[in-house]
Amino acid sequence: MQCKVELLDGTVFSCTMEKRSRGVLLFEKVCEHINLLERDYFALNFRDADNNKNWLDPAKEMKKQVRGVPWNFSFNVKFYPPDPAQLSEDITRYLLCLQLRQDIISGRLPCSFATHTVLGSYTVQSELGDYDPDECGSDYISELCFAPNQTKEMEEKIMELHKSHRGMTPVEAEMHFLENVKKLSMYGVDLHHAKDSEGVAIMLGVCNSGLLVYRDRLRINRFSWPKILKISYKRNNFYIKIRPGEVRFESTIGFKLLNHRAAKRLWKVCVEHHSFFRLVSPEEPPKRFLSLGSKFRYSGRTQIQTRRASAQISRPAPHFPRCVSKRNILSRSLDGGTGPLVFLHVDMGTGLYGASKGIAVSDLISSVTPEKMGEERRPLEGKRTKVQTLETLGSPEEDKPQSTISALRRSFLEGGDVPGGLTEWDKRLASSPLRRLDDSPMIEPLELDEVSPPLLVNLLYSLCVSALPMCSTHFILVDFNQ
Repeated sequence: MQCKVELLDGTVFSCTMEKRSRGVLLFEKVCEHINLLERDYFALNFRDADNNKNWLDPAKEMKKQVRGVPWNFSFNVKFYPPDPAQLSEDITRYLLCLQLRQDIISGRLPCSFATHTVLGSYTVQSELGDYDPDECGSDYISELCFAPNQTKEMEEKIMELHKSHRGMTPVEAEMHFLENVKKLSMYGVDLHHAKDSEGVAIMLGVCNSGLLVYRDRLRINRFSWPKILKISYKRNNFYIKIRPGEVRFESTIGFKLLNHRAAKRLWKVCVEHHSFFRLVSPEEPPKRFLSLGSKFRYSGRTQIQTRRASAQISRPAPHFPRCVSKRNILSRSLDGGTGPLVFLHVDMGTGLYGASKGIAVSDLISSVTPEKMGEERRPLEGKRTKVQTLETLGSPEEDKPQSTISALRRSFLEGGDVPGGLTEWDKRLASSPLRRLDDSPMIEPLELDEVSPPLLVNLLYSLCVSALPMCSTHFILVDFNQ
């Protein structure tokens, strides 16, 4: 069978495979073609007859997985490393950058205006090098794509920041890019459409830390892997069993997906992410002939095994060409299908960026916590007050003016008086869908703040002493182990 694999740089790798070949053979051919050794973070995916994205199982025969459709695959990142700096080779980090740029352009990885400009400046530095006034015109980045709703204002700010990166090598620019993008709330989150027990449409996100629940573009709950005892599916229902004491009522939480195949896909993604990021070594599949449940187990190496193997790489750094971002990258929906965005669509904004440009995608999906809600309520104290938004990113280059996302936000949101006495921040706040956080019933504290033991000792001691006679001496023993 003729196989075509679309690589992250947009090129297509073609080869011939036997029908009975296992998926690992094709994956190894692709990795040898691009000279990649740190392979465990990547995988091949394909589209089934219903246009749903499926990961190619390396342990199974390809003909049993790809049915009724051409053997066309895509090479993508499957497990996003929590700390990209721990990757050993530059080519691995470069491929991760290409994947993240696709995620940003397609809308799967939401960013604010300031984040887009900072990440875009590092992308330009990596692909074009230092700014040269003799070679670069007034719009030398107009053919590059950085955001789904790219504007002229964004391009001008990217060019301004690009000029401050003089002397930075492509490897350093990519490291700065990864250090900033890994802090985004939707970094490495694989989203699946579902409904809760009340029939309300939600999104379930699988990532390295656990299972996330989104409703109305806000994260409303998070179940970390240590809190989950068991994950299972039955028909089109997906269940997670929580450790005792973590929830008030039922210890098993169920979600309803579109069909049986969607529930199984979500279950397999959870099993693979948990095995890769949490286990020391993968579990062995059951060997009994008659056994209950699925025999599927993650067959690759875990993150711990991958890091050990990466530390033993001793070859010289491979040379590879860096491609230039293209503007004709199609936006994709959250389930991977091409076409208009279903959940991250940006045509619902009003106000400053809603009427003419569309609101920033980071305003559509945000992680809301009690601490961030408190920061939103703080009044602005003059132009030198630091504005805190729902998404905070820090750039490694703190010494360069206007080179950090926080500094860029501050200059953009607080800069310049405008007619009517309203600043950019006031205009955005007036039109923000998150303006009245207190009125939203879907936002719940994820974790209660713990009272420190010294504070509790002082409080108990003061209460006890105030209730005892002043003329007598009493000994008070407080046991915190109970």
